[in-house]
Amino acid sequence: MAAERTTVPLDQRTKVSRNGRQQRRYQARSLEILRAAGRQFRSRGFVETGMRDIAKAAELSPANLYNYFQGKHEILFFCQDSSLDRMLAALERARRAKTSAAARVRLVIVSHLRCLLDEVEGSAAHLLTNALPPRQLRYLVAKRDRYELGVRSLIASGMRAGEFVSGDAALVARAMLGALNWSVQWFRPDGPLTAEEIAEQLADYLLRGLLAKPDSLRRFAPEGEMKRIRAKQISARYADEISGTVGQGKVKVNGDAPS
Repeated sequence: MAAERTTVPLDQRTKVSRNGRQQRRYQARSLEILRAAGRQFRSRGFVETGMRDIAKAAELSPANLYNYFQGKHEILFFCQDSSLDRMLAALERARRAKTSAAARVRLVIVSHLRCLLDEVEGSAAHLLTNALPPRQLRYLVAKRDRYELGVRSLIASGMRAGEFVSGDAALVARAMLGALNWSVQWFRPDGPLTAEEIAEQLADYLLRGLLAKPDSLRRFAPEGEMKRIRAKQISARYADEISGTVGQGKVKVNGDAPS
């Protein structure tokens, strides 16, 4: 059996030979590759997509592509891990928001969908996870479980506060996340609704099923408040990209990245 390769975090790859502007350029190019790969995985399917396809989409030579990633499985891993990092960051911002449980859950719903539908690497977030090596798979499953637990906690707090109908918070969280994740199967960028419009409408639809008083939906999501929080989310997102945090500190298990 061939030895498994080690997936090296992007920031660790650049520490020795690059710094400052060169490192930021390397990180930005890596993000472009992830996005190009996400588009290919979505349109062609993971199995049918080769490294040459990804290189062409990213406007790189196949040889140059291997300077960034060892293969398409590694790219898929970083697509998934990057998306989960964004979702967890949005969850934390929602958790810290000084507002109602309903407004916090709404923020999670909108952020989740925007990550999947706007960020093209996000469209690969739930693609063929089982194709990854076992250690990487365990790592991603643990991270997804942490995200689901956080969403469940927000829902449970809304139930305790009387904002949501009482029920099984775990079941509600799984049903909600399942509905959101399936959106990558039917969303079309050239369709009649934008990703933002779908996110807003689906958030309203899902929250109506949760609220003890559905007519109070807008009271829990005042437009001014939502705009302020969304603006902070957008600013944080671009700050992450500029500082090159995509792939940084990635995937350490006992000091090593999963292989």
